Amino acid sequence: MANRPIYHAIIKPPFYEAINIDFQFYSGFSLSQKQKCIKSLHEAYLNSYPDRKPLEISSKSTMNLGISLSAFNLTLTNNTKTFSVECAFQGSKVFENGGPYIDLFDKTSKEAKKDERLKTSGNLIRFQYQNNDYPLEPKDFFYNWLYINALSQNKELTQQLLCYDSFSDIEFNPQKSINCQAKAAAAFVGLSTQHLLSEALLSCENFLKIVYGK
Repeated sequence: MANRPIYHAIIKPPFYEAINIDFQFYSGFSLSQKQKCIKSLHEAYLNSYPDRKPLEISSKSTMNLGISLSAFNLTLTNNTKTFSVECAFQGSKVFENGGPYIDLFDKTSKEAKKDERLKTSGNLIRFQYQNNDYPLEPKDFFYNWLYINALSQNKELTQQLLCYDSFSDIEFNPQKSINCQAKAAAAFVGLSTQHLLSEALLSCENFLKIVYGK
């Protein structure tokens, strides 16, 4: 057995709620094993929440929509330059001894995430994106800000996304990581249903106030 969160959209800040689900875990790194885990997780979730509509958001998803919404695949456009959310996130990191490494914007998502400089440049001190600085707190603020901005630029995907209300990422373990694309997707749906998305995305200050109460 294993335990993983499923994030479902709610109508008040932070517009998502984590529901921890125990499910049958299938070991192994193959796609088929990952998808068995996803099926098991969703079945266990629906046993308790039968009216919910879950979607796996990751490259392991059985749905094309879930694969497209992976941070490795979901893109942002800045002026005329387009890059994945993952590349934007990794390339915006500023460390004690280096960064931001904006050349990562031109890499693949996998290359950006595995770049050695991210491990050898000292402690992370802030993010810098589009000449603006972003704080480390709240811990998932900058990632959620990037991901939700990217969603707002991809109308066709978001029309499909809004048909779901609960989101998983089988690779995400809250004991080891902070940022989660499923969590950000749930927040997007929550903001959208409350007609607060446009206001929240006017500025990072608005986003902090509406989503985090800062």
